[in-house]
Amino acid sequence: MPAATVVLDRDDMRRTLVRIAHEIVEKNADGAIALVGIHRRGAILAQRLHALTSELLSTEVPLGFVDISFYRDDLGIRPSAPVVRATQLEFPVDAITIVIVDDVLYTGRTVRAAIDEIFDYGRPARVQLATLVDRGHRELPIKPTFVGKNIATSTDQRVYVHVREIDGRDEVTVDPAPEPDHEQVAA
Repeated sequence: MPAATVVLDRDDMRRTLVRIAHEIVEKNADGAIALVGIHRRGAILAQRLHALTSELLSTEVPLGFVDISFYRDDLGIRPSAPVVRATQLEFPVDAITIVIVDDVLYTGRTVRAAIDEIFDYGRPARVQLATLVDRGHRELPIKPTFVGKNIATSTDQRVYVHVREIDGRDEVTVDPAPEPDHEQVAA
């Protein structure tokens, strides 16, 4: 099996997040924003962007997290029960700009689920999307507002975002799709 290709290392990720934070602040000059990370790695990236945007704005930017497990459109056909984490939106979402943060944008279904969940809490003025990696292959009309890196991938590749808080290192890799487990396929 071919080795993974590193497309962003630790320093690249840091620089990319700094750039995204500046873009968020520039596009939202009124400062009426909140960052909402999608569990799991999107939440980590949202925490990092929170620190950067709060510093740039010289004020604490509201930070929240959503778990889209029960908002997925494939919940009934998934082979196992989802691991559920807490949704934390401890600020009013009405009339502010919500910046959803995720690690990889692929089909758009995760973002759609996050939007559905956020709207259960209120009606934001606008919803924007910040993603570290956009790999294409959209199934829904979802487009990111802020993109760290566009990576052309095939559908038989996987993009992995590794963050030190979970994985012990910061990097983004593109890997070949795992080989099917022929024993499980035959079962």
